[in-house]
Amino acid sequence: MRSEKEMFDLIAGTARDDERIRAVYMNGSRTNPNAPKDIFQDYDIVYVVTETESFLQDKTWIDRFGELLILQEPDKNDWFPGAAPDLSRRYAYLMLFADGNRIDLSLVTQEVMMEEYLGDKLTVPLLDKDRCLPPIEPPTDAGYRVTRPSEARFRGCCNEFWWCLQNVAKGIWRDELPYAKRMFDHYVRDMLDEMVCWWIGTQNDFGVSAGKMGKYFKRLLPPAYWKMYEQTYSDGSYDNFWEAVFTATELFRTLAAEAAGHLSFTYPVQEDVNMTAYLQHVRTLPADAEGVL
Repeated sequence: MRSEKEMFDLIAGTARDDERIRAVYMNGSRTNPNAPKDIFQDYDIVYVVTETESFLQDKTWIDRFGELLILQEPDKNDWFPGAAPDLSRRYAYLMLFADGNRIDLSLVTQEVMMEEYLGDKLTVPLLDKDRCLPPIEPPTDAGYRVTRPSEARFRGCCNEFWWCLQNVAKGIWRDELPYAKRMFDHYVRDMLDEMVCWWIGTQNDFGVSAGKMGKYFKRLLPPAYWKMYEQTYSDGSYDNFWEAVFTATELFRTLAAEAAGHLSFTYPVQEDVNMTAYLQHVRTLPADAEGVL
């Protein structure tokens, strides 16, 4: 696997050798002083270019970065039918190489750079041939830290968590596993994860980031809470699924009550009581039941 120095030399050298590339900067975890370093960190690189058309007409220029395992060109993929991205302003290459390194490389015009450069506080300039990059402060993850919720948002999170669990229960009873799993692992878990973030925030004076998709939960939660969080993931067994559901409710209840205490909010206890009883009832509801209650 090529070293970090080798990769930076390659990235900067490619830019220096190509007159179409006028500046280079980097975003992402490699610029974050608080992010743990590991072998899977990718290089989030932006080339400021005079134009994009010539790069797209002859794509062999990316060959110098190394042997590819796989390439994604998200601007070419039809993610949003009917949408037509302006390829003259930006284009991206997501590249995973045979040695395990990955570069997420965006080509942007100077106009796009001026619109976006100062918006991401995790930005480090690497090369500037024309001094076109605006002055920028040292990188900070302040914009990615957990933010203090309003009481309305806190209560909305609680309500959405408990409300969506009735859909999970319905899906399990109907033996509609894909529906029930989707409801739980997306809608319910989104609210659980938001509450985990707020709890972490209250324990750290809202001065930390929980990481993209909660990737730092394990190191920010006490071991007992993390163990419960792990147990909210289950297999295709409905018995195990129900256990995961009730573990999630116990964890949510605990974190929300503690966070509410720190924030001087009120936890909606009655919604919790009502829905917990409902879930327990549906779990034992016969498959041939003629009524829910």
